[in-house]
Amino acid sequence: MHKHLKNLTMLDAIPSFEKEVRDYMKKTLEGAAEISTDRLGSFISKTGNKGPKVMIAGHMDEVGFIVTSITDEGYIKFTPAGGWWSQVMLAQQFNITTQKGDKIRGVIGAKAPHILTPEERKKPVDMDDMFLDIGAEDKKSVQARGIRIGDMMTPYIETTVLSDAKYYLGKAFDNRVGCAAVIDVMQHYQNAAHPNQLYGVATVQEEVGLRGARTSAYQVSPDIGIAVDTTISHDFPKGSKETALGQGPAIMIRDSSMIGHKGLRDFVLDIADKEKIPVQLTSLTRGGTDGGQMHLAKNGAPTIAFCLPVRYLHSHTSMIHEDDYHHLVKLLIAVIDRLDDAAVEAITYDA
Repeated sequence: MHKHLKNLTMLDAIPSFEKEVRDYMKKTLEGAAEISTDRLGSFISKTGNKGPKVMIAGHMDEVGFIVTSITDEGYIKFTPAGGWWSQVMLAQQFNITTQKGDKIRGVIGAKAPHILTPEERKKPVDMDDMFLDIGAEDKKSVQARGIRIGDMMTPYIETTVLSDAKYYLGKAFDNRVGCAAVIDVMQHYQNAAHPNQLYGVATVQEEVGLRGARTSAYQVSPDIGIAVDTTISHDFPKGSKETALGQGPAIMIRDSSMIGHKGLRDFVLDIADKEKIPVQLTSLTRGGTDGGQMHLAKNGAPTIAFCLPVRYLHSHTSMIHEDDYHHLVKLLIAVIDRLDDAAVEAITYDA
């Protein structure tokens, strides 16, 4: 299994709690690039001192929860950080990360089917009625474990490969995929020339409004932006098959945050065709990527989003295909290799 993908997905980092991932990015890219952060905590790496500024960005945060209260009986209530569908949550295991960094395991309680009323069987459980059970006698017992209001709560699952080893199963592919791609690309250019100033960025708080993308893009002021994220894989029973695992990364035509820049999109698709890199085209009516803020930085930047298809997005467990990831990185490198001053000028005014 790809080393960085596994390591990154096993870390815990919801919006505003990205330290574990940021520390991993710093440790991995130290010596390969100039490293800095913005004031919200987005990670910024840079290589190259001449040519246009090219910013590739994946976000560090995953969807999770924040502890809001502890009942007298020792159960933990929470609020979502990012988008969840309540039906995927019952009877799933989660970790609470304490201030000291301890991981406390628990499970979201679910009534046994034997005692469900006919009315309860007909509708999903409301998130406000859910609770996490860590196996504690009372409130004092929970507090003695170091848990307090405001702590991060994240899904627990061991990232693994399936019987076909090209299929990966785990949490937080949205968007540790983007973080891993930033690492792979920046390490590639540690020993390879490129005709631009390349910024490899890992942003904070994407899942709650693209916030780190706004601050980091303001600091970088890119000439070209590429958001590296995920999208829905529709290859499930009765799905539209618009996107599918194993068919390459998807180029986002539009989503709720941005219409992909036409000139940059045509540039990317032409390169993919020449390099025989499989790509898919997709769009979303709801949801966006960091590109939604990157393209608005200062006086604007042509921006596109490269999105890895993921089955069961924004749930406790999701699935990706190894080939899609490798083609994603290959496409990023092929595009960056060609983004010189002349290419960027042509793209900028080809709308």
